[in-house]
Amino acid sequence: MKIFLGGIIQGSNVGSEICNQNYREQIKNILRKKYPDVEIFDPFEDHRHSVNYDDAQARRTFSMHLDELKSSDLMIAYLPQASLGTAIEMWEACRNGVPIVSISPLTTNWIVRFLTDKNFETIDSFEIFVIKNDLRKLFNRDQDHYRKIGEKV
Repeated sequence: MKIFLGGIIQGSNVGSEICNQNYREQIKNILRKKYPDVEIFDPFEDHRHSVNYDDAQARRTFSMHLDELKSSDLMIAYLPQASLGTAIEMWEACRNGVPIVSISPLTTNWIVRFLTDKNFETIDSFEIFVIKNDLRKLFNRDQDHYRKIGEKV
C-alpha cells in the first residue's frame, strides 16, 4: 500500500515561513503501527527547504510530487487551515481516481466537502478510525469505478 501524505506547509504565511510539520510524524506513526509495510511518500521529507527553491527547481519538484501522488493507492491530506498546494494535490488525486482521506476542521470548505472520501476533524479521530477499520477498503474499487467531482464513494 502506497500513501501520499499531503498537508499544509506554508499555509497563508508570507515569505518563506512554514507551518509546524510535526503532524507528519504523528500520521506516519499511526499508519505504521497498523500497517508496518506501508510505503509513505511525504513531499516535505526530502524537500524541507523547498520554499527557497528557484522557480525551475520548484516546478520540477512539484511535478515529481504530483507523479508520486498519481501512483499512490491513497492520499491523506492534513488541512488545519487552507493550503493551496494541498488543494491542487487533492484535485489531481480526485481526477486520477486516488481516494482521499482528509484531516481537517474545515468541514464547510468545498475542497474538503467535495473531494474527500472521508474527513476527520482531528488526528485523534483519524487514529481511532485507523485502529478500528481497514483503510484499504477505501481504495479497493473495481476497475470500472469512475468518480465524478462532488460524488461521494
